Amino acid sequence: MSHLFPTYARWDVTPVQAKGAYLTAKDGKEYLDFTSGISVCNLGHAPENVKKAVEKQLNQFWHTSNLFQIELQEEVAKQLTDASGLDLVFFGNSGAEANEAAIKLARKSTGRTKVITFVNSFHGRTFATMAATGQEKIKTGFGPMLETFEYVTMNDLDSLKAALDENTAAIMFEVIQGEGGINEGDAGFLQEAEKLAHENGSLVIIDEIQTGIGRTGKPFAFQHIGLHPDIVSVAKGIASGFPLGAIIGKSSLSDAFSAGSHGSTFGGNPVALAAAKETLSTIFNDGFLDDVTKKGEKLQSLLLEALKDEPIFKKLKGKGLMIGIELNEEAGPFLSEAREQNLLILTAGTHVIRLLPPLNVTEEEIEKAASIITGILKK
Repeated sequence: MSHLFPTYARWDVTPVQAKGAYLTAKDGKEYLDFTSGISVCNLGHAPENVKKAVEKQLNQFWHTSNLFQIELQEEVAKQLTDASGLDLVFFGNSGAEANEAAIKLARKSTGRTKVITFVNSFHGRTFATMAATGQEKIKTGFGPMLETFEYVTMNDLDSLKAALDENTAAIMFEVIQGEGGINEGDAGFLQEAEKLAHENGSLVIIDEIQTGIGRTGKPFAFQHIGLHPDIVSVAKGIASGFPLGAIIGKSSLSDAFSAGSHGSTFGGNPVALAAAKETLSTIFNDGFLDDVTKKGEKLQSLLLEALKDEPIFKKLKGKGLMIGIELNEEAGPFLSEAREQNLLILTAGTHVIRLLPPLNVTEEEIEKAASIITGILKK
């Protein structure tokens, strides 16, 4: 009997050790892990430089509170602002917390209450971020949602224009919808959405929880199309598996988050920040990010060449090392088949296999995974 609430459809895999792109289970089976903790372990499992930084911080102090000056917070905040082109950071513990903070900041700074999000989006499972999410299955059974969110269709400018009004605090979106199916926003649409928002006095919030921290080949996915958001939310890959989330925003929003207006007991924890500093120092490097792009292109090329004539295959989606294989049938059953062949993969939506390997995955590991996946789909 389990003493856990059954909130997850857990796999029959019990990890006992993990290193790099590989995870070892209790039964001795070793898996090639192309989930990376759902885009969290972007440097693979237990990277040595991050481990050393965490050990050093563990020997100093683990927690004080945010009433103290914490140098690591300033250092990691500068890494994030330098990489994003924004100015100020607030630290929380997760992506949902980051999106909560983004919504609060947008509402308070504009004095407006409505936030426009997109159908098939995913922003978290707290009450506000669940309401912000454009998927009904996330909300089932929880009763009436907060009424200040309105959902429009990605890449449909008319639906966005119809929703935008004088009470719109912000437009909030993922450049590539992760949980919704690896759905990419058209560059022209997102650029026009940003322009319309700013003309309306509304803010632009970009949710980079899954797409950020190098996952798409740039520090943040919005940089592929030259957007200029007011607030960016990040988490997942920021600290190599230690709980950390953040929003990065423009300095003009500073007054709305004055002392006492928002907070987080564990947000900006020194141990998580030590992990983040080393993680970001590695990833926010042009050479490293160029390699992410090249590896993503190689993986897509191998998949496309093998699957292009297969009836089950519909198309490839995504950017960098955030790749979706859209199928003409449900993708779920293929995950267990992959596990039988020692490969861990995910779904996104119902018909998409989602691949999120470590950003430092090797060519040999890419070839091995592509061979297993294409063999399963061809069979």
